[in-house]
Amino acid sequence: MPRTRLYLVRHGEQDPATSRAPTGGLSALGRDQAERAGRRLAGVPFDAIHHSPLTRAAETAALIGAHLPSIPRHACDHVADRTPVPSPEARDDYPARWHAWLDETPPDERDEDAAALRAAVAHFGVVAGRDRHELLITHNFVIGWFVRHALDAPAWRWLGLNQENAALTIVEWTGDRPPMLVAFNDTGHLA
Repeated sequence: MPRTRLYLVRHGEQDPATSRAPTGGLSALGRDQAERAGRRLAGVPFDAIHHSPLTRAAETAALIGAHLPSIPRHACDHVADRTPVPSPEARDDYPARWHAWLDETPPDERDEDAAALRAAVAHFGVVAGRDRHELLITHNFVIGWFVRHALDAPAWRWLGLNQENAALTIVEWTGDRPPMLVAFNDTGHLA
């Protein structure tokens, strides 16, 4: 039975001097983390590497991609940095303790009712006529959303599913079964 396996990697540590800047690149530690992730993933038969357009993710993808030289790599808006925030109608679906924090989400990161993240899951979480292995280099909240989806948890439950820089999470779809969380926040290659 064919399966789709998504390997989700959070970008390496961003240079503290450019923290939160979209053009900010990786720190020396972030480059080392990406190299280690690349060595860890070198034997996986990936179909493609999809990375967030932000510099820290693109640099992570380039360093990992050096260990996967024949695998096509491209920027992908489906894995851009997003924060799923509730619409006014869905606000009460989120715990009240998070409302003030969510209200301060920058406009360019807001994903109301996770519309874009739901589209990302629909795009990547499909089973084709053959096995697929896709590498997504992205951001903490995006990975949290995929994990929340795999666990069929409430919409707000991406909160607190924190991913270390360059850690590995794997979600798998097989046939008509619900998705399965294979690994979460695996940092064994970073030790």
